[in-house]
Amino acid sequence: MIRERTETSPKTTPTVLDVDNLAKSYGEVVAVAGTSFSVRSGQFLTLLGPSGCGKTTTLRLIAGFEPPDAGSIDIHGRNVAGPGVFVPPEQRRIGMVFQDYALFPHLNVADNIGFGVRGDRRARSQRVAEMLALVGLEGYGDRMPSALSGGQQQRVALARALAPQPNLLLLDEPFSNLDAALRAQVRADLRAILRQAGESVVFVTHDQEEALSLSDFIAVMFEGTVEQIAPPLALYTRPASRRVAEFVGEAYWLPIDAAGKTGTSPMGEVALVEAKRGAVDGLIRPEQLVVGEGGVMARVEWREFYGHDQRVGLRLVDGRVMAARTPPHIPITPGDTVTVKLRGPLLPFERV
Repeated sequence: MIRERTETSPKTTPTVLDVDNLAKSYGEVVAVAGTSFSVRSGQFLTLLGPSGCGKTTTLRLIAGFEPPDAGSIDIHGRNVAGPGVFVPPEQRRIGMVFQDYALFPHLNVADNIGFGVRGDRRARSQRVAEMLALVGLEGYGDRMPSALSGGQQQRVALARALAPQPNLLLLDEPFSNLDAALRAQVRADLRAILRQAGESVVFVTHDQEEALSLSDFIAVMFEGTVEQIAPPLALYTRPASRRVAEFVGEAYWLPIDAAGKTGTSPMGEVALVEAKRGAVDGLIRPEQLVVGEGGVMARVEWREFYGHDQRVGLRLVDGRVMAARTPPHIPITPGDTVTVKLRGPLLPFERV
């Protein structure tokens, strides 16, 4: 595993969650295999990976829904799972927002939010009012969940999870039931709310866009293990392996004969991020392909229009096809011959 430092604040900031060498199997199926990471106070960490990689199982182990087979979990310095130790979920002070929100249909919004709040009626009402204000739903306390939109239900679920003042908040793909337009807005609102609340968060998703836009750090998981932990920009621009590169964004590979920090390729001479010698493959992201400003010739194979930009398939002279993203006003039609060049140096990987 490639690990980068996971502090977003000074080292004096306390560690809220420490997961060490966690393992879980179901019969012969290994779900989690030696996973380790930590979360400091106020951090937003995302577990990102394909279906079946072990991210949801890891979240369930942290929540206490199941005991691990090996390894340990500490929350705010307290060991809650490990050899001879298993603290049940209700004693871990963890808030959780599920994929389907899991609101109580027979309770109104206020009662849903106040369900896990301790104290007398006055203290509970005050906390509910604070949470309604935090998530922007003042005046909605008497409404039933069935009368709310998907985005409003998600906010209520978040308010309910935050109301008992948990040590840690776990989010299990909470946007998957929202349509694309609403998902983007709710995502932005959620991040603002959590920053304001100063919450420490572990978020599970298979959506790269969600992970990149929300996280302080991302832990990419494959086959039950964490392959790389890094901030979003570092993960996207400096992935530690080919499969991390291919999972966190569109990735194209250019064969290069490297001679230090430059090399020759089917696209001419290229600059490299790191000095290498011999045969390597350079990682190209779509935004690094510049169309219509010189370079080598390419044939336009297809075009996808997205409004804010367009995605264009380009076939180079050696037959390889890459997708470039260009401004939507540039007139490009399948069958056109255009020029394409590279912007910026390429990250080299060993040739496979």
